[in-house]
Amino acid sequence: MSNSSSSINQFLLLPFADTRELQLLHFCLFLGIYLAALLSNGLIIITIACDHHLHTPMYFFLLNLSVTDIGCISTTVPKSMANSLWDTRAISYTGCVAQIFSFLFLLTTEFTLLTVMAYDRYVAICHPLHYGTLLGSRACVHMAAAAWASGFLNALLQTTSTFSLPLCHGNAVDQFFCEIPQILKLSCSTAFFRKHGVIVASICLAFGCFVFIVVSYVQIFRAVLRIPSEQGRHKAFSTCIPHLAVVSLLLSTGMFANLKSLSFSSMSLDMVVSFLYSVFPPAMNPLIYSMRNQELKDAMWKLMAGFF
Repeated sequence: MSNSSSSINQFLLLPFADTRELQLLHFCLFLGIYLAALLSNGLIIITIACDHHLHTPMYFFLLNLSVTDIGCISTTVPKSMANSLWDTRAISYTGCVAQIFSFLFLLTTEFTLLTVMAYDRYVAICHPLHYGTLLGSRACVHMAAAAWASGFLNALLQTTSTFSLPLCHGNAVDQFFCEIPQILKLSCSTAFFRKHGVIVASICLAFGCFVFIVVSYVQIFRAVLRIPSEQGRHKAFSTCIPHLAVVSLLLSTGMFANLKSLSFSSMSLDMVVSFLYSVFPPAMNPLIYSMRNQELKDAMWKLMAGFF
């Protein structure tokens, strides 16, 4: 960390509201979203872990995805809720570093897992006879471990690079949580690559994953359209559409959040986009996946019936 950065002992986050009534409303809304995300993702994790019929590669990766969703929303929302409840904007320097590292770690892992899940769907639909060989239990564990490791390395490199820059434009962060584009706005470095290199690298990584997903789904849709029965096509599409919806939401909002940091953008737009990629997906992913997955819904009802 640079001397200029280390002289800052706290950052000031952007509040959602100025009046006490709206702060409490924000707290209640975020509490509802947070609890819904915890309960829905937790239910998916418990269901997959307890039902041996769901011990397949697709559900193994979905379990990992739910873990990252819980981690992502737990990194940003509780602190924002606490600030609204106690009428403060402060987050410590160490807390900001930890928040950026944790969020990047989990977000990168999530997108990498989504890329692996695209490969899983590709093999299942285009090469079903080789599915057990290419996606055995050991291969699945290795791919999941690689996703978590890539998330850790990306977060470590980006966080270290960001906080090594001198910060001399105050300590007010124009966002409800610490994120790299907003910290870069506080930097007095004039070197474009040094200042924005981490964002460019992040966009390249996301674009590489996006190309892999697109190529996989082009092959998947070609294979699905060759399935003679309508029921077979519907079943294949039902396992792909939720995944595509989650990928589209996360990639579009995440890339826009990074691209807008390279140009002028309003604070209100920043907050909306950041909400969409940091809070909305963890809360919506369980709903998206369970709505069109009858097998998962049946297992959930069976599990809940056992408790009551």
